[in-house]
Amino acid sequence: MGLSRRRLLSLLPGGLAGLALAPSLARAAQPAVTDGAWDFWFTRLMYDSGDWDVDQRMPSNLITALIDYTTLRVDPKEHVLALADPAMLAAPFCYLAGHKLVEFNPDERRNFERYVRNGGFVLVDDCNHDIDGLFAKSFEAEMATIFGDDALRKLPDDHALYSSFFEFDGPPATSFELNGWGDDLVHDYVKGIETDGRLGLLYSNKDYGCEWDYDWRNKRWLAEDNTKFAVNIAVYALTA
Repeated sequence: MGLSRRRLLSLLPGGLAGLALAPSLARAAQPAVTDGAWDFWFTRLMYDSGDWDVDQRMPSNLITALIDYTTLRVDPKEHVLALADPAMLAAPFCYLAGHKLVEFNPDERRNFERYVRNGGFVLVDDCNHDIDGLFAKSFEAEMATIFGDDALRKLPDDHALYSSFFEFDGPPATSFELNGWGDDLVHDYVKGIETDGRLGLLYSNKDYGCEWDYDWRNKRWLAEDNTKFAVNIAVYALTA
């Protein structure tokens, strides 16, 4: 398969892009267990604009799914870091979401670009689940500023993301789309930004964060475990 993203991050001195993190920052960014580092830990990114603290039960459901279905050593706690904090550059997986304006400050913009270009993986989810809302328009404008107008592209249905663990024939729909919320459309795609053949950003207008934001006891009522796609995303982030 080649060098995994997780291995790539560990080999780069001090984290991504050769950034020399102070020892205290490196420890904060990479929680340790007694017999070595975690294979996966969930990092939520704070940003100064908008509302970053959404879908508060989603991380625990994603983490539980990874523990249930895989043999990865998974940190059971959600970690929250400021996007402007260089400690986020050492995280194997980051999550950024919201409903409102996204307008990165210079430190946030620098870290986001460095992280994506140099082997990191960030899942960005539009909680409005539409293509004309404030989050979608402002975030996509940020990506055009950082990476260029054509960098954010639709992923084909045969992308490796859809077979990284479970098999999917494209991005699964969410109940919010099917119920006609947002722009009253079922988005049959997700978008991404690739650098050097690696998908560093996965961007969704489907509101997966809300789809996976429920009391864990309610999972027994689901006809199909909807967090399986979250497992694919996390496994892809670690291995692609």
